[in-house]
Amino acid sequence: MRKLTFTVLCLFAVGSLNAQNKNLKPLGQKELQEIQNSFVMDAQATAAQNVLTNDKDIKNHVLNHNLQGKIDHFFKYRVNVKGITDQKSSGRCWMFTSMNVLRPSVMEKFNVSSFDFSHNYNYFWDMFEKSNLFLENIIATADRDGDDREVVTYLQSPVGDGGVWNLFYNLGEKYGVVPAEVMPETEHSNNTSQMVSLINERLRGAAYNIREIAVKKGKAADMEQEKMAALKDVYRVLALCLGVPPTEFAWRYKDMDGEVKVLKTTPKEFYSSIVPADYSPDNYIMIMNDPTREYYKVYDIANYRNTVEGINWVYLNLPNDEIKKAALASIKNNEAMYASCDVGKQSNRKEGVMDPKMYDYQSLFGITLNMDKKARILTRQSGSSHAMAVVAVDVDENENPVKWQFENSWGAGSGHNGYLTFTDDWFDEYMFRIVINKRYLSEKAVKALSGKVISLPVWDYMF
Repeated sequence: MRKLTFTVLCLFAVGSLNAQNKNLKPLGQKELQEIQNSFVMDAQATAAQNVLTNDKDIKNHVLNHNLQGKIDHFFKYRVNVKGITDQKSSGRCWMFTSMNVLRPSVMEKFNVSSFDFSHNYNYFWDMFEKSNLFLENIIATADRDGDDREVVTYLQSPVGDGGVWNLFYNLGEKYGVVPAEVMPETEHSNNTSQMVSLINERLRGAAYNIREIAVKKGKAADMEQEKMAALKDVYRVLALCLGVPPTEFAWRYKDMDGEVKVLKTTPKEFYSSIVPADYSPDNYIMIMNDPTREYYKVYDIANYRNTVEGINWVYLNLPNDEIKKAALASIKNNEAMYASCDVGKQSNRKEGVMDPKMYDYQSLFGITLNMDKKARILTRQSGSSHAMAVVAVDVDENENPVKWQFENSWGAGSGHNGYLTFTDDWFDEYMFRIVINKRYLSEKAVKALSGKVISLPVWDYMF
């Protein structure tokens, strides 16, 4: 009986598979023969095969020799920056970058030769608030099917290290910031994967229970109780792995005159004292180059934030020429900018140089790779992967940008002493976002900010 049942199921499965694939074209012998015949083992192919079968690192063999030594690290305009930070094995680039933009003014304010924020402090509250937002989203969608696209998106990744500038702003406004010495890094803030995995397991368990309560037509109070139980556990994990965040502190430091001073304050008071007077989403605008969507329009990514009450990820889509003019003006005025890009593309990490022609895969393999930025985005071949601060620009005799520079957060041993230089052509292809004071935007761009906001779903391909 069991064998018969199994046979029937197998036949049913095959039938279903055939039904599903009836419009798909199998690879026939004719097509296969044509493809095989297209590959000729000539001298060039033999040489390439000899190289590739004996070395797994393709990049070693496609590095464009003609570019080497032609892109230097000298710049006409450079923001006054000091020191390189290191996010270690964590996805907190957005947090480090947001803070790196502020560090020079803090050093000037307190007359110190070096300074860094506690990334651990803000990371604690980021993970905690993301956990709460996740559970609130689960409660809000508890009556939907499990395969609902929004539900699936939430469950795929309850919380993670990633983020953008608005998340730092939300945290700063609610919890403030503290100097690095007040809440130092731990092994788990520098190596986040195991802790995050544990938190996500606990959150998914709570999500399951909440959805079961909804199925059984349970009370909202029962869902809230489940949420609170999970948040207590999340807080416990964070406190054990990261330490307990302070509510007030006394920061001892030595200024450049050799005087030891003590600052007694709270995280929120310290935050208010070190950010620019106009530090808000009304004045600091995220501008983006997304050729898949209409320019001079404002877009809002639903639920892309960390605190329930905080601001979503909102950006103004602009052509690259507009973005470059604004960025150049900001650097000339000694103001670094939060930025994000597709850092892994055409990047020579060893030399700290990036150019669209850095690696010539086509010549070695004899294949065609010719997608433009729009095509790469729509096919998921490219997208923003890393945040850094834009701190320098070099120009030609007509003041047109030639190359730019990032201040990275991978330590001083990465790239060129911790910095990455990228050509203006690379900017066009792989730069995505900049956060900039709106006083540097054109009149047309500023006017566009007051237009209708276009809402994008949580699963949008760009994010």
